[in-house]
Amino acid sequence: MEAVQEIDGRAIPFGQKNVDTDLIIPAKWLKTISREGLGEGAFEAVRAEEGNIFDQPEYMGAPILIAGDNFGCGSSREHAAWALLDMGVKAVIAPSFSDIFSGNAFKNGILTVVLPQEQIDRLMEVAQTDPVSIDLENQTVTTPFQDRFTFDIDPFRKDCLLKGLDEVGLTLARNASIDTYEARQKDAMPWYAKGTGLAA
Repeated sequence: MEAVQEIDGRAIPFGQKNVDTDLIIPAKWLKTISREGLGEGAFEAVRAEEGNIFDQPEYMGAPILIAGDNFGCGSSREHAAWALLDMGVKAVIAPSFSDIFSGNAFKNGILTVVLPQEQIDRLMEVAQTDPVSIDLENQTVTTPFQDRFTFDIDPFRKDCLLKGLDEVGLTLARNASIDTYEARQKDAMPWYAKGTGLAA
């Protein structure tokens, strides 16, 4: 997982409320187990509309998505996070998120930032013409116009994102402790270690 520290660039001023995972990535795209290529299907129904925000040249590859309340509701498909990543989104800013989506986003290295609606409205305005910056270390969202909004984040999630550690990475980071434990178990229970392959 790629470490997340600062995210700077254009932000897609989407703003729609109650965006469910089926809108983020329609069910017909769920046949794959690959994370690659799902960006093509992201927001397919919205992109079918002429002049939609996602296909405007200035927002192509934008690393930030600004959304409305209850983003990521609906079914618990991890493909929604994969699709966002594949289209270049590294952070989503909204007034609230579905718990399941928020968890999936975190596990895939996407930062979810919760801000009050009035601050979302201001960012939507700025995003029409200028970039937005997110500083995870200092937990701030800023604009070129001296706007500075602070956000809360679970300390564990913050630490994992800053270090780029997913669940596998967290386990590997404890490799020395795991080796010590296995060696101790081998000495304490040689009959068990032999059966598990630890005796080798």
